[in-house]
Amino acid sequence: MGILNVTPDSFSDGGTYPSTDRALARALEMVEEGATLIDIGGESTRPGADRVDAAEQKRRILDVVEQVSRTVPGEVLVSVDTTLSEVARAALDAGAGMVNDVSAGRDDPEILSLVAERGVPCCLMHMQGTPKTMQDDPQYSDVVEEVREFLAERAEVAQQAGVEPGNIIVDPGIGFGKQTVHNLQLIAQLNKIVELGYPVLLGTSRKRFMGEISGASDPGQRVPATVVTTGWGLCAGARIFRVHDVWQNRQALDLTQALLAEEGD
Repeated sequence: MGILNVTPDSFSDGGTYPSTDRALARALEMVEEGATLIDIGGESTRPGADRVDAAEQKRRILDVVEQVSRTVPGEVLVSVDTTLSEVARAALDAGAGMVNDVSAGRDDPEILSLVAERGVPCCLMHMQGTPKTMQDDPQYSDVVEEVREFLAERAEVAQQAGVEPGNIIVDPGIGFGKQTVHNLQLIAQLNKIVELGYPVLLGTSRKRFMGEISGASDPGQRVPATVVTTGWGLCAGARIFRVHDVWQNRQALDLTQALLAEEGD
């Protein structure tokens, strides 16, 4: 899943794609590099970020969603990264085929009814707090178990809203209301999230905890650390990898898959 943030303030690539033409060019580049999903968002969820209302999100993303959906190959799915049903509905109308909701349906429960109505995949993510406050002082007794229970509960709520189980994806929310130790524990024990039985999305790309471990203060220097988590995640059973740097992570996946195939033989 290639990340296409149409925002001025995302932590790593804010302001990089200020026009539809540049965003479309990047989407096509990511497809060429091996992306089969393009995730388009108009609201930054970096730590400390302020909320962006539905009207502004739609202003930022709808032309991009329409142009990307119309231009990419048919096997490439466009995802809208939003927590608001109004934005999701408009994006689906513009050609998107998936909803990526970092609030797991808590910000706007109508988004789950919309997903059920349209019969599209939806990713439900764990986050402690809100983007504005989530990194103030996140605490857990057992982060893996708490995240697992949360995702199981939200998946059940989605099904009660009419979402087909096969359309539910879960995301442990690396970096969303977690300290470095929590992120490491979730990645190291990702198989316990996989055991829920839903496809798992892993989103570690360029995140701050990698810099805390490696000393890489520039997010762009965290690509090697990201590809390590991608290979690890595939071994643990994750199936979707949300990344800024597509070809590097595609290469890591290809090699890991080849190694796993030989191990099986």
